[in-house]
Amino acid sequence: MLSNSSPAYLSGFGGHVATEAVPGALPKGRNSPQRPAYGLYTEQLSGTAFTAPRHENRRSWLYRMRPTADHPPYRRYEGARLLAPGTVKDPVAPNRLRWDPPADLPTGCDFVDGLVTMMANRDPADLTGVAIHLYRADRSMERRVFLDADGELLIIPQAGAISVETELGRLELEPGWIGVVPRGVRFRVMVDERGARGYVAENHGALFRLPDLGPIGSNGLANPRDFETPVARFEDVDGEVECIQKYLGSLWTTTLDHSPLDVVAWHGNLAPYRYELARFNTIGTVSFDHPDPSIFTVLTSPSETPGRANADFVIFPPRWMVGENTFRPPWFHRNVMSEAMGLISGEYDAKADGFRPGGLSLHNLMSGHGPDVDSWLKASEAELRPVKIEGTMAFMVESCWPYIPTRFALDRAQPDYDQAWADFPKAKLP
Repeated sequence: MLSNSSPAYLSGFGGHVATEAVPGALPKGRNSPQRPAYGLYTEQLSGTAFTAPRHENRRSWLYRMRPTADHPPYRRYEGARLLAPGTVKDPVAPNRLRWDPPADLPTGCDFVDGLVTMMANRDPADLTGVAIHLYRADRSMERRVFLDADGELLIIPQAGAISVETELGRLELEPGWIGVVPRGVRFRVMVDERGARGYVAENHGALFRLPDLGPIGSNGLANPRDFETPVARFEDVDGEVECIQKYLGSLWTTTLDHSPLDVVAWHGNLAPYRYELARFNTIGTVSFDHPDPSIFTVLTSPSETPGRANADFVIFPPRWMVGENTFRPPWFHRNVMSEAMGLISGEYDAKADGFRPGGLSLHNLMSGHGPDVDSWLKASEAELRPVKIEGTMAFMVESCWPYIPTRFALDRAQPDYDQAWADFPKAKLP
């Protein structure tokens, strides 16, 4: 039996919500009654420490048909051979790197076996850092579920729609949307006959949250009401289901005798959610100078150092470009943060060629970068009138930790990326 076949969502980011797929399944007045309705089992899912400050504490209470503790021992999983194979052990050169969309991603696979790790910057056991993966899913996860004990997953579709069916409800995603699945939540990814491709940012650190707005004020950037959390939806399915878990960088598998997507009701503030990037309220200059890219931050995972992010998810959406006597594309810069960048659609305004949808680039800390020669020349000579950048969506996962590419990634990097900054004319002094 499958409940709630049509997806429905609750509005708001990080709020405490309550939802039930069967009337009366959600207890009232207490979290853990002696005898829950219908013989359901009570389970708390904690995304933060029990004693985290109230404004940061994230947890939900689930009421399910079977406890998640009911499973056989895990054993090593032999699939997904390109997921988290370990970063390069040799010294890593401080080179700028860029990749075309890899033509040799695994084919004929589902979401799990189609995951390919491109770079990572911390051991998951440190509870900090972020890893960047690509995915290619040519078929649905039939009778299989996945959970990531190492971190929460930010899924960024680039081509093809996917349905992410989780313990706490279903997220429908397509290019132009993002979805976040909390650490430890079991889910499966379903695709149609066309398949799907995209990116995954695996956040090992503090949970993603909305950035503080500071002098911007109370409105702007990603508005809380535009985030959507799914309502309760459960499966009452018996029979073998493979459960694959990512734990300390490795994959493990066990076999259940039922579907674990059997949460009939839940309440709390830890849950999957989705967001449409087109709803981002971009802030920019109305006088002069190009502002810092931090004004494009959708979600942030802070580090223990105030103002220094473990991971920032930043987008570069369609927007108006203005500014008096101002060079409008991103300026040349070196940064203590490390920038992994992807392109969902269109072109990025700082690169005239070589950066394609589905590709990636990496500029690690203190690597000089900025517009290529053609983009610099065009912007330097452009008439300074208001211009709307349209038909594009790029994103960046910026981190205070340097990224280390995998061997798979290093073997496929563009060999001539440094040429993007070759042949700049020398300045002419008087």
